[in-house]
Amino acid sequence: MAYSRIAVLVVEDEALVRMGIVDFLEDHHFEVFEADNADAAIRILKSTVRICAMFTDVDMPGDVDGLEFAATVRDRWPPINIIVTSGRRRFALGDLPVEARFFAKPYEPDEIATTVRHMTGSPLH
Repeated sequence: MAYSRIAVLVVEDEALVRMGIVDFLEDHHFEVFEADNADAAIRILKSTVRICAMFTDVDMPGDVDGLEFAATVRDRWPPINIIVTSGRRRFALGDLPVEARFFAKPYEPDEIATTVRHMTGSPLH
């Protein structure tokens, strides 16, 4: 049986922050797609069905912030597990899309990886 990696979409406009979490997740055996805004992320979501988790920043350029984008993903792609992050704002669970999680920046990459594995029902390594 072939080993299937968990596919995660990282949506973060700050290039260094995005590269850091993308590299970490790839080093921990995730298949990672990356986007710097909601429009680019939607193009990725439309082009692949493998994505089972999304990690998005709230404060991004464009007409839609990460929280609105997360709500859109929940509506259009309900199976995708959602993690929201922000360094400027804090959110209660009731402010997030159903079953989404929130991590304040700076976050621990290990916590993100563990949460993705837990949300997707994958074994922890």
